[in-house]
Amino acid sequence: MKSRIIRGASKNARFFLADTTEIVQKALDIHECSPTSIAAFGRFLTAGVIMGMSLKGDDLLTLITSTDGLVPQMTVTANGKGEVKGYLANPQADLPPRPTGRPDVANLIGKGSLRVIKDMGLKEPYVGLSEINSGEIAEDIAYYYVTSEQTPTVIALGVDLKDDKTVRSAGGYMVQLFPDADDKFIDKLEEKIKAIRNVTELFKGGMDLERILKLLYEDMTDENHERLVEDYEIMEERELSYSCNCSKEKYYRGLITLGKEELSKLFKEMNGNIETECHFCRKKYQFTEEDFKDFLGK
Repeated sequence: MKSRIIRGASKNARFFLADTTEIVQKALDIHECSPTSIAAFGRFLTAGVIMGMSLKGDDLLTLITSTDGLVPQMTVTANGKGEVKGYLANPQADLPPRPTGRPDVANLIGKGSLRVIKDMGLKEPYVGLSEINSGEIAEDIAYYYVTSEQTPTVIALGVDLKDDKTVRSAGGYMVQLFPDADDKFIDKLEEKIKAIRNVTELFKGGMDLERILKLLYEDMTDENHERLVEDYEIMEERELSYSCNCSKEKYYRGLITLGKEELSKLFKEMNGNIETECHFCRKKYQFTEEDFKDFLGK
């Protein structure tokens, strides 16, 4: 089943809900992650694709972590078309599960910083920076939105493995409050989030995105037990994909930027053959001096 996302809004908030199982499975296959690493990286990919859906078309969002844990860096790039890709340092790093049985993502990631870069076709991209204190990904993304964009945000992310090589489910949701959101709605939403099960358990229970959305909004009552009516509308459903746009031509242009002297030296060191590998999809491209004979003047 293809990964997909639904997005929409109600009077007080906008929402995004994503099933990223296929995307996270592809990332696991490409990067050969350990169970704890894919739990962390899968959450980060899910966050990226959800956040990317707030952009238009070819606008790009890039998320970069820099931390002191066993996985010191993760990078994810997403766009408004539902395409996402990413890579991580030290993907085989692993930790024993917590006593609850859940993966120890927090200690794997550690503490550090999160950079959010939005390239929307302007002269300079928007760059936001916030701290990573929890390492739990969802909490740190929510902290970024509050501190850098002044947008109260509820976000939940999860990855559940069937075995070390198979993703049973992955996904998450994000609810962002509008500036004039009703305080009663905010309070009830916070209570509802605390009361419902985590994302992986909801998927394991057979819930789809629409049912999880209904669960978030249904049976909301105030302190007088009066029902808060909060009608919502799904505005878009879109398929998601792990998609890399690398090409031999892009790597060719990249090698040319080294200059004639440096490129000639590199070919000499590599016995006339240069191999490049894409960080995002691990596809390899081979080059010989013959490929650059015009540039090198040979």
